[in-house]
Amino acid sequence: MQDQAARLREIIKQRKNFNTAIVEKTKETVTTDTARIICVTSGKGGVGKTNFTLNLAIALSKQNKRVIIIDADLGLANVDVVMGILPKFSLLDVIKGDKGMEDIMVTGPNGIKIISGGSGLLDLIDMPQDKIQHLISKFDSINSYADVILIDTGAGLSKSVLSFVLAAHEVIVVCTPEPTAITDAYAMIKTIGMKDPGKKLKLLINRVESINEGKITFEKIQNASNKFLNINIEKLGYLLEDIHVSRSVKLQQPFIIQFPASPVSKNMELIACKLTSDKVEKDLGISTGGFFNRVLSLFR
Repeated sequence: MQDQAARLREIIKQRKNFNTAIVEKTKETVTTDTARIICVTSGKGGVGKTNFTLNLAIALSKQNKRVIIIDADLGLANVDVVMGILPKFSLLDVIKGDKGMEDIMVTGPNGIKIISGGSGLLDLIDMPQDKIQHLISKFDSINSYADVILIDTGAGLSKSVLSFVLAAHEVIVVCTPEPTAITDAYAMIKTIGMKDPGKKLKLLINRVESINEGKITFEKIQNASNKFLNINIEKLGYLLEDIHVSRSVKLQQPFIIQFPASPVSKNMELIACKLTSDKVEKDLGISTGGFFNRVLSLFR
């Protein structure tokens, strides 16, 4: 009987150790996983970049993706304006040490999260290195909240915009069929290609009157990029000119929520499907903290 009792205790001990090992392994897997970081930018302002970013986030959330938008349009952050909300806190409050990352997130439609950069990102640049590293370590906590992080930058080729663009895993360039928008999008693609030839670039043509106009616009930019820059651009898709977009902006509601049956909303859902069906090789060495480290190194 004593031998049997000893044997039973040994079996229980082994099972306990085995279960503990599984738990620890699971924790390790979760903490090392990283979000997919996509930067949304444009060569020219006024092409609908912020509206696209917000509605894309909601479309991705409908596919059960956890999405965070970081409004990195320094000085002109307006994701909150498009949504009709007023965030109480921004990254500046995290920098001061008053709040954690989870405290400054605002919950939007369909559970998406929004982080307002505000002036905090500019203040981040002038901080001492030890405080910067402490703050950046907090960004890793975002991974537990998101599968996809969308960085909404400003327009143009400023140092701040390029810093975010070059630090991201992937870049979506938003353009319209207007000649000036095409020229500026090409300039953006050229600059990115010169500084980071391996960057994964996608092109979204917004406000097209027809699918044919979207194809022609994309082919103009693609052909010029291939011929003169030796850069291959992936076609993400087109968004049709739709009265529901301007109506939703006036209502300060995302069009994919306010007018889900509209042509532009259907377009957006297809674009989100294309993004999620893409095979993306995550570099697990680049976490959100690593992303912001790279942003700052390019600022300096």
